[in-house]
Amino acid sequence: MSDTPKIEINLYTDGGCSGNPGPGGWACILRHLPSGKEMEMSGSLANTTNNQMELLAVIEGLASLKRPCVVELFTDSTYVGKGMTEWMQKWKKNGWKRKEKSKLVPVKNQEYWIRLDEQLERHKVKYTKVKGHSGHPENDRVDELAVAAYQKYL
Repeated sequence: MSDTPKIEINLYTDGGCSGNPGPGGWACILRHLPSGKEMEMSGSLANTTNNQMELLAVIEGLASLKRPCVVELFTDSTYVGKGMTEWMQKWKKNGWKRKEKSKLVPVKNQEYWIRLDEQLERHKVKYTKVKGHSGHPENDRVDELAVAAYQKYL
């Protein structure tokens, strides 16, 4: 018998902008595996960046869960994936700073990373990289929702 907790939620996320920076949208699909129930969410900001929208999609998806869960995150964002799995621990240790040349500078999008960190403390999250625009149905759907979300600003 495995000690690994069973995944309860699949979270599919995407974010994007028209221009970078520019009007941006984020979206996610939450799928509760035991029941098969799904929920779609999206939102937008008038002036933002692709990376901020990618982060916000994950933050909002995780924040919407009413209790701590075991989640598999599917995203096409290498920035989010590497940030979660490789960079964040060091940033936190350095007071949310990263090395640039020989000095420490504030992490870009620090407020988003802090909010994501709070959600990662709450949930057990496994990151899975998805190739964008490759016919992955859920990834294509969240891309469509994210683009639709920022259309009101164009």
